[in-house]
Amino acid sequence: MRDRILFSRRLLLAMIALLAFNFVQAQTCTPTATFSYTDAEGNPVEEKNTSFSGSAPVTGHFAAVPTDLGDYVGSYTWHVYASDKNWNDYIITRSDEEFEYTFVQSGSYIVELRATFTDPNGLTVDYPEEGTPPVTFTVTVSESKLEMPNAFSPNGDGKNDIYRAKQSSLQSIVEFKATIFNRWGQKLYQWSDPRGGWDGRYNGKTVKDGVYFVNVVAKGADGVEYKIRKDVNVLTRYSEEEGGDE
Repeated sequence: MRDRILFSRRLLLAMIALLAFNFVQAQTCTPTATFSYTDAEGNPVEEKNTSFSGSAPVTGHFAAVPTDLGDYVGSYTWHVYASDKNWNDYIITRSDEEFEYTFVQSGSYIVELRATFTDPNGLTVDYPEEGTPPVTFTVTVSESKLEMPNAFSPNGDGKNDIYRAKQSSLQSIVEFKATIFNRWGQKLYQWSDPRGGWDGRYNGKTVKDGVYFVNVVAKGADGVEYKIRKDVNVLTRYSEEEGGDE
């Protein structure tokens, strides 16, 4: 009888040890994030990091990347909240192993993952463990800036050939529409990409040197509204940058 009791105790201890081992496995979670955005030259860029700072819009792809789960099944909850708030005071929440979110408002944000792992018997373990901070990602979106030059030289020399927003000061513009008019109010060109522009042509031909007008209506990630109307000098005889940059 005593041997049977000792065997039962050893078996119980072995089961407890196995259960503890499975619990440790179930807590293995290594979240990652990839951020995509457009750089100052208008080229798409991707970065994999725990933090990102730049101009809106910024799209983040977040993944839980669970490993060594055994028979456990994971349930995932992502929270996106302002950095001066708590995780349960979230802007959005997602319940997938992976998700994407595009940040279009300026400010600093935290993206945090919480998970619960459940085995076939209904036993659960939470990630992160109590008293352990979760893995978080920080996204900082800059305030908006928008300036338009007053001249350009569409003469094909590769310098200042396109009339566009000053790229060196362009930040976090999420809505944009620019229209070019001649002195008689005739619309010559229109574009909606803040990194786009006018090549000085109308009906396939470069317009004559002179004064034209641009009207810009835009909105920044910080809620600032831009209404810009100014002269645009077309100077095809110049070979150096005039009144702006590309």
